[in-house]
Amino acid sequence: MTTPIWQVDAFADEPFRGNPAAVCPLTEPRPEEWMQHVALEMNLSETAFVVRRRGRLLLRWFTPACEVRLCGHATLAAAHVLWSEGMVDPARTIEFDTLHSGVLSATRRNDRIELDFPVRSAEVVPPPDGLAEALGVEPILVARAARDVLVLVDDEAAVRALTPDFARLRRIDARGVIVTAPAAEVDFVSRFFAPAVGVDEDPVTGSAHCCLCPFWAERLGRTTMVGYQASARGGLVSVTLCGDRVVLAGSAVTILRGELLV
Repeated sequence: MTTPIWQVDAFADEPFRGNPAAVCPLTEPRPEEWMQHVALEMNLSETAFVVRRRGRLLLRWFTPACEVRLCGHATLAAAHVLWSEGMVDPARTIEFDTLHSGVLSATRRNDRIELDFPVRSAEVVPPPDGLAEALGVEPILVARAARDVLVLVDDEAAVRALTPDFARLRRIDARGVIVTAPAAEVDFVSRFFAPAVGVDEDPVTGSAHCCLCPFWAERLGRTTMVGYQASARGGLVSVTLCGDRVVLAGSAVTILRGELLV
């Protein structure tokens, strides 16, 4: 028996931009060990597994190293595959059940997909030991949001110029480190480093924008903004703060479709 699998560039309107994710729809649950092996084999920052069960869609995400509690770009990629491959009516809003993040919805708006995600508020904390040395830049402010560390630096150029020491960064007690600054052509820029979960730098991180949105909304006095994640691939994420929810919006492009033979 074979299992279909797709690769999608998320938060991208053209191939080879944004963040690639693998999407594996399943007709029945598979063991966690098998899903982890598939994610390692795909060797992308995230592989999404979607299981249809009693009329509901269960969504899980795995990096090459572990399962994660929330992932934006792989959720966007999963919704894109379900609609574009005719598995779900394109006019229908998709609701995904997740193990740790509640129900997440995806809605098509013309050529973009909107994701309804939970806010991740950041609380200012003292910088963890070794953080500045690992990043090679002195933070203006450090905050924690769930399992991530948020770092505000001087300007956009500092974000783009970062060359972290990943061995040192791996020792920081966090899923990942978000580095951000105000920007000229968009509202803010960011980069996301997560060597602790097997992803040195994630190209475009939806879940990080669940923290960046309320953080910048408070500072800019706006609830709708555009962020640019300044990785080598790069990607735009539109964000809107709606109470305790964040709407993330972006496009997606299918890159390949294939079959797992195991």
